[in-house]
Amino acid sequence: MKNKKFDLKDFPPERIRNFSVIAHIDHGKSTLSDRLLEYTGTLTDRTKKEQFLDKLQVERERGITVKAQSASMFYNYNGEAYLLNLIDTPGHVDFSYEVSRSLYACQGALLLVDAAQGVQAQTMANFYLAYEQDLKIIPVINKIDMAAANPEKVSHELTKLFDFEEEDIIKASAKAGIGIKTILDAIIERIPAPKALPDAPTKALLFDSWYDDYKGVICLVELKDGSLKMGDEITLAQTGESYEVLEIGLMFPDQTPKEALYAGQVGYLVAGMKTVQEARVGDTIMKKKQPVKALPGFKPAKPVVFAGIYPVDNNDFDFLKDAIEKLTLNDASVSTEKKTSLALGLGFRCGFLGLLHMDVFKQRLEQEYNLSIIITAPSVLYKIDLTSGKNIDVENPSDFPDPGTILQIFEPMIDATIIVPQKYLGGILKLCQDSRGRQLDLSYLDEDRVILKYKLPLAEVATDFYDQLKSLSSGYASFDYEITAYEPSDLVKMDILINKAPVDALSTIVHKDKAYNIGRDMVEKLKKVIPRQLFEVVIQAAIGAKIIARERVAPLRKDVTAKCYGGDISRKRKLLEKQKEGKKRMKQVGNIELPQEAFLTVLKK
Repeated sequence: MKNKKFDLKDFPPERIRNFSVIAHIDHGKSTLSDRLLEYTGTLTDRTKKEQFLDKLQVERERGITVKAQSASMFYNYNGEAYLLNLIDTPGHVDFSYEVSRSLYACQGALLLVDAAQGVQAQTMANFYLAYEQDLKIIPVINKIDMAAANPEKVSHELTKLFDFEEEDIIKASAKAGIGIKTILDAIIERIPAPKALPDAPTKALLFDSWYDDYKGVICLVELKDGSLKMGDEITLAQTGESYEVLEIGLMFPDQTPKEALYAGQVGYLVAGMKTVQEARVGDTIMKKKQPVKALPGFKPAKPVVFAGIYPVDNNDFDFLKDAIEKLTLNDASVSTEKKTSLALGLGFRCGFLGLLHMDVFKQRLEQEYNLSIIITAPSVLYKIDLTSGKNIDVENPSDFPDPGTILQIFEPMIDATIIVPQKYLGGILKLCQDSRGRQLDLSYLDEDRVILKYKLPLAEVATDFYDQLKSLSSGYASFDYEITAYEPSDLVKMDILINKAPVDALSTIVHKDKAYNIGRDMVEKLKKVIPRQLFEVVIQAAIGAKIIARERVAPLRKDVTAKCYGGDISRKRKLLEKQKEGKKRMKQVGNIELPQEAFLTVLKK
């Protein structure tokens, strides 16, 4: 199909379909997106590559989608050309904000389920995200050509859990190209056209943005009403700033400039914006002389895991600042605040939606901006009632108040959904119990798999809970959570002292019952990674004035008696005493260089 012959003017809203692909991680979203783009001729043999829409290096290395990507395609159905806009979304729980935002620009969604793995935790979470936004959901069972595939069983799960009709479920294999035409036809037949008014004043939703070194900020928009063309003067509702449209077009599948975008269409625009603050995701774009009522926008993302990010070399602070600004434009869910640490110098305190989110952000800083950074132990947001009657929020251990002034501490709790094969149930129940969890429900999805619902402290999940869950279940368990409420808890601040000086970047807030074990573990790990000095290094874990764990790194000893051949023993003793005195002075003034591994040890319990 010669797509480029089409003029966007020829596509009224009734011949437009905006849809998203949603699924649990690794159920084949990116592969299905590739096949849809190939089948419609949007990708040619020359331009196609595996996981075309996974554009970031981190996505290709890890095999996961981190950033939602949009692509438009043209498709002939019953002799009429349709404009389809596809949004490929991430599957991991940490990126659910990216999914919910993308769904605002859609009228329908393909719910993809692996024919071998069946319904998993994030399948359920993504279904409810789409259901709450009143989208038309088309169930698709993928990977039916696999040896372990059991489409009948998965079909039964979909009808039981989500009330789908058996005949509405499409069976396909994205890798083998089975069922692709059926999916495209279903998109046109079942997904409603956007309710857009071509003749109304222009109103567009800014639902994503990213930074380009040459063009500045690029905005991804859905035109709710009216039209936008090159040269138009536009205004953003939230900031009140005005700009001229310098370039406008479709993601086809890369940026393809067009004369204009019309009602119901999804595309990009460039308007000379230079900073993050100018292009707020959820903002309404209108023509300068035609003000309209602003769209409600999105709920701001609530960070749940916080960590400090510092440059290894303090001279790189400005580079780090610039890189974080550009990345937060690309990922609006990260919150940032400038911080100073006694141990690490100038840096940022950043809030993330989860531990994988934090890890991906760190990897992108290192790969895309060539920065060497140190990231501190993750923590969560605690609410503290003080004896003075004040209430404070604390997410940084260095801001933890004096224990004598604390009346009560509240920590965030989550409702976790874990789907796990029955044979791994014992280990998962023990893990949840060890993580201070309370069981809410246990039900059977089928004869082999169990749905567990637990109330867990977020602080326990924010470290290595997910890694342990995957390890105990040989990778078969799936996990999703939502933050519910704050509950009172017996928490204390644990300091790490190096030669009696507290290192603020290594402080953590822990539960009193676990403090001894965590402290013992941390000092043992630090002993292994702190290099030996010419003086003794004492590592201590302390709660207030009480030392709960201690290790020492023995000093390197220079052989000062090497030149003494024979003679009186008192001469050797005199040299050793002199060395001992020197070491005492050195211990008082000696600076210890802590390697980055020292800070990484506290990432794992």
